[in-house]
Amino acid sequence: MRTPTFLACIALLLAAPLAAHAGGCTLSLEATDMMQFTKQKLVVPGGCPEVELTLRHTGAASAGGMVHNWVLVRRADLAPVAAAGMKAGREHGYLPAGDPRILASTPVIAGGQSSTIRIPTSVLRNGESYAFFCSTPGHNVMMRGELHVETDAVASAAGT
Repeated sequence: MRTPTFLACIALLLAAPLAAHAGGCTLSLEATDMMQFTKQKLVVPGGCPEVELTLRHTGAASAGGMVHNWVLVRRADLAPVAAAGMKAGREHGYLPAGDPRILASTPVIAGGQSSTIRIPTSVLRNGESYAFFCSTPGHNVMMRGELHVETDAVASAAGT
């Protein structure tokens, strides 16, 4: 018969690899009133079943002024998704509803606000080129960057 202590030890051993990656599975960046992200490259480390991303708007503009979001797409989809976002308008967060090209996104936020989302690495593919951008009209020209997936990030998430 196995004791509760033995079972607890086994559970801790199985959870250890995920806990070891937990700190590396969080990404953050800031958006400013100068239409800039503070980082142009983000890296998803290996072994993350999901990544937590936090966007902070460090500007002072109110919700009626300078707003930003963070949108993740395959690099080839950036321009068409940005154009579709402009057509969608502010009431839809400058994103076309239900668009499968959007892999992840934050809501639109104003100065002093932040938003945190979780992105399952199962939506990412090794060797694929990803881009992130702000879909507020005119912002994506300056507010864009690349998301790099480490080789084993997807394999680890899938349990292979």
